[in-house]
Amino acid sequence: MTTRGEMPQVRRVCVLAWGGAAVFWELSSPGRLGPSLTTCAAFLLLAGGWTLHVRRGLLGELRRSREIARATQRVLLRPPPGRIDGLAVSAAQLSASKGAAVGGDLYEAVATAYGVRVVIGDVRGHGLPALAAAAAVLGSFREAAYDEPSLGGVLLRMERSLRRHLRERSRAEHPATCAAEPGSPAAEEFVTVLLLEIAPDGSLLGLNCGHPWPYLLGPGPAPYVRPLPGGEPLPPLGVLPVPADVRPYSCGELAPGNLLVLHTDGAEDARDRQGRFFPLPRILAGERTREPALTPARLVVGVHAALLRHTGGRLSDDVALLVLRNDRAPTAGPAGLTGPDRP
Repeated sequence: MTTRGEMPQVRRVCVLAWGGAAVFWELSSPGRLGPSLTTCAAFLLLAGGWTLHVRRGLLGELRRSREIARATQRVLLRPPPGRIDGLAVSAAQLSASKGAAVGGDLYEAVATAYGVRVVIGDVRGHGLPALAAAAAVLGSFREAAYDEPSLGGVLLRMERSLRRHLRERSRAEHPATCAAEPGSPAAEEFVTVLLLEIAPDGSLLGLNCGHPWPYLLGPGPAPYVRPLPGGEPLPPLGVLPVPADVRPYSCGELAPGNLLVLHTDGAEDARDRQGRFFPLPRILAGERTREPALTPARLVVGVHAALLRHTGGRLSDDVALLVLRNDRAPTAGPAGLTGPDRP
């Protein structure tokens, strides 16, 4: 069946085929060269005008599609405020699909009564199905982050939202066979998620469901770059049920002046033409050394530029970055240590 978007192309092909046949007939008729040339010129003008009309329609449709994509991106991946409760924040995404504005990556940071809560995640797959799953998970986080006292409660709410979305999608795709619990490719979709909670004193709690741990960038003339310490990651959401009594790990602290770099796996999995992986820790250390007063926004721009240079502009996966810097005044008290949930 021909879709609505294909109709202008079909009409164009029909017009060109009919025009070509008419021109051939006119020029092949003996003894009518002058009238034939006049008829052909008139037809070519008509065909040119029709082609310009169709082209304008296609360009208008493309502009409307891009406007819709940008609006969708602003709703789903809205830019975070520059500052959240004493933390400087910046986030951005690079899409692997040319001309795409949204994909399966998600991130958000919000200030709550329990501290600043942050999420970053990556949906398996691409296209509209991945976008819908990301919207379900991110929408649930934006509600649960304010309501749930524990980080584990936030994660359980996100898992329930994803499972409900997958069930509804399965029934929509296979309505005749999904009267009960559906079994379909949609049920195999999963989302890697990292949840963090940053307390007023900078101490960090984390829950990781199959996502890369972020990097902590220390200040000073010889800055350090190290993965944020945490426990064994849980399976991605949608693979296995999250335990009802899940408890977050203490991941140390985000001290004043330190930066925390959250990323999706598209960053470290990016390869150059020789198959070498993108050296994210080295790039982060270089950016920090080159600019001691590095802001999150400049760090995001610098890493994205290095990624595009490394891959020659040909990314194999979407890349999302979310960077936070602790601009709060130092507080007295011991730094958090890696271990179980703080009391």
